[in-house]
Amino acid sequence: MPESPFVVELTRDLIQLDTTNPPGHEDIAVELIERVLDEAGISSQRYENARGRSNLVARLKGRGEAPPFLLQGHVDVVTTVNQEWAHKPFGGEIVEGYLWGRGALDMKGGVAMMVNAVLQAKAKGGAPGDLILAVLADEEAGGNQGAKFLVDKHPDLFKGIKHGIGESGGVVQHLGGKRFYPIMVSEKRGCQILATLRGPGGHGSIPAHGGAMAKLGALLTTLDTAHLPVHITPPVRLLLEGMRDALDEPWKQRIGSLLDPNLADATLSELGPLGRNLDAALHNTVNATIVSGGLKVNVIPSEVSIQLDGRLLPGFGPEDMLSELRAVIGPDPELEVQLVGPAQPEVDLSQFDLLASILREADPGSVPVPFLVTGGTDARHFARLGIRTYGFLPLNNPPDFNGSTTIHAADERVPVSALEFGAHCVYEAVMRYRG
Repeated sequence: MPESPFVVELTRDLIQLDTTNPPGHEDIAVELIERVLDEAGISSQRYENARGRSNLVARLKGRGEAPPFLLQGHVDVVTTVNQEWAHKPFGGEIVEGYLWGRGALDMKGGVAMMVNAVLQAKAKGGAPGDLILAVLADEEAGGNQGAKFLVDKHPDLFKGIKHGIGESGGVVQHLGGKRFYPIMVSEKRGCQILATLRGPGGHGSIPAHGGAMAKLGALLTTLDTAHLPVHITPPVRLLLEGMRDALDEPWKQRIGSLLDPNLADATLSELGPLGRNLDAALHNTVNATIVSGGLKVNVIPSEVSIQLDGRLLPGFGPEDMLSELRAVIGPDPELEVQLVGPAQPEVDLSQFDLLASILREADPGSVPVPFLVTGGTDARHFARLGIRTYGFLPLNNPPDFNGSTTIHAADERVPVSALEFGAHCVYEAVMRYRG
């Protein structure tokens, strides 16, 4: 596999630009990529919904043998505040074979892979179809200044596109001596919930029992210990069956047990770090994130509210979340629900075999599997235009490196060799796509 020093250099240069959202200032990263594309003779255009929140869209003419293909990725990153890093989060240092910094994995490395693929395609006379590169703002805050803005206000930029690639897929998972590459084919939908608890208020000097604060404590304890029901959705069934069939005992039996709703929860506890991700893939989930209540230290509040970050599996709606949540917490808290983003379309596997074949060639003996992303990505916005996004930014990380624990956390980093591996795979995807 040829080395691709360009993808490492561009990732490093992007990391060194602080695009923490908020406030974003994605324009500084867009300016860099704009300059790189211009030097290669590829024209691009900026689109802004707010000052400094630039998006960049470039179109490379293809050979007319396939439909246009989308490569979309964001250049904003999450905060590093109150995190202790071993190396500067915006230093872009390469230490012992790893490139360190915020965005190395999420997702300036992925954007660099996409830019690299477009440049290589240009050097080869173009891909089979037009390539549309969308460098996006604001994904980490929902995409209102980025993908949502472009889809709402500039849909003609994406006319004729049926498929594309984006983040959250292709990172190797080591299990039972096998190497699995999950390719994202679907994702969960946000379902935000506001719970309001009420009780008698009073003076802070008088003991109080059973009030709003006590109810809050009981609610948090319940959420910490309870599980919502297990659901085996089509993409998760395909994932688990693919893993089970590739594994030897005892992992074959363990993964197979997850296909039985009556055994799944007990089995998850046996799977270590893997169980945490599969837990989210098998359940509608809810986590308490923000608590509000009380105005003075000497006044017992009569009302407390708590915001819950809920995530819905494909095929489920807010009524399902409320029903499952009520069965756990009871009737007392008042609940208000707000959905985040559009409903997910049916799973499309039409390009899975293409992407899987690229991975099998790049890493012989590996096992690509379909995958459900348990968070949310900009794919949901492009889905409103009928574009099906596959999470495909491969990284062949070594077994002793679990990069997922560094995403949004301290010491985010990526192996230099894995970036080069991913750049090769993304280039092969754009050159082999036929629609």
